[in-house]
Amino acid sequence: MKIKAVIWQEDGVWCGSVPALPGCHTWGDSYEHLLEMLRDAIQGWLEVASEQEELDPEKQRIELSL
Repeated sequence: MKIKAVIWQEDGVWCGSVPALPGCHTWGDSYEHLLEMLRDAIQGWLEVASEQEELDPEKQRIELSL
């Protein structure tokens, strides 16, 4: 899966945000650390979002691997 993120440096740390996932922000001590933290933040965001949705009784939830 590919997803776009916005990254920048601020006060000596790398910051990142994922516009498609509201509230999905993180930071890292280095560029490489930021990329790792962004992956973790995206996975966490998707897990939480998939658990919060109430389903119509006539629908079912499935899991897809990308």
